[in-house]
Amino acid sequence: MSIDNKEENIKKKQETNHDKLDSEKSSHKDKKDEVKEKTLDEKLEEAEEKLLRSLAEIENQRRRFEKEIKDAFEFGSYNFAKESLATIDNLQRAREAIKNDEKLKNNKDLDKFLENLTIIEKDLISIFEKNNIKKIDSHNKKFDPNFHQAMSEIEDNEAEPGTILQEIQAGYMLGERLLRPALVSVSKKKASKVEENEDKKEQN
Repeated sequence: MSIDNKEENIKKKQETNHDKLDSEKSSHKDKKDEVKEKTLDEKLEEAEEKLLRSLAEIENQRRRFEKEIKDAFEFGSYNFAKESLATIDNLQRAREAIKNDEKLKNNKDLDKFLENLTIIEKDLISIFEKNNIKKIDSHNKKFDPNFHQAMSEIEDNEAEPGTILQEIQAGYMLGERLLRPALVSVSKKKASKVEENEDKKEQN
């Protein structure tokens, strides 16, 4: 082999090695870029998660603040509303007492006076309703311990047991909150003679 051929072969080998080196460098660079790209995606995902968590926390805080403001307002109005019920109770008692007073029954101005009391009572109820204070509808309703308090039982075979037959004192709600339960009398089935005799034996 001539010297020229040897030199040419050496040159070719050098070029091949150089191309391989360039190829390896390029491949290594691509891999590095890929690693960098993944890291950026991960960082973006982490930042997005943090942002979503922060937004959720802000929303929770906003709801808590709104609830606290609402509770503070309702607590203040709750106490005022509860104390105001005494006014309407006293007005109703006064009207019934005057209506049943034997000395006043023959008074020609009695009906007019009672009518005025009824107007005042209606005005008070109207003010209550405007402020979200509503009377609990109890008559002929099924007894519900969430809204009613049973004061007595009345024997009645016609009404279903546990039906409210009489309202002793009206109950009221403030929005969805109970101001006070309605005091009521509820129905129960009349005891049979056998049950009555058994009750008497137990008492004796």
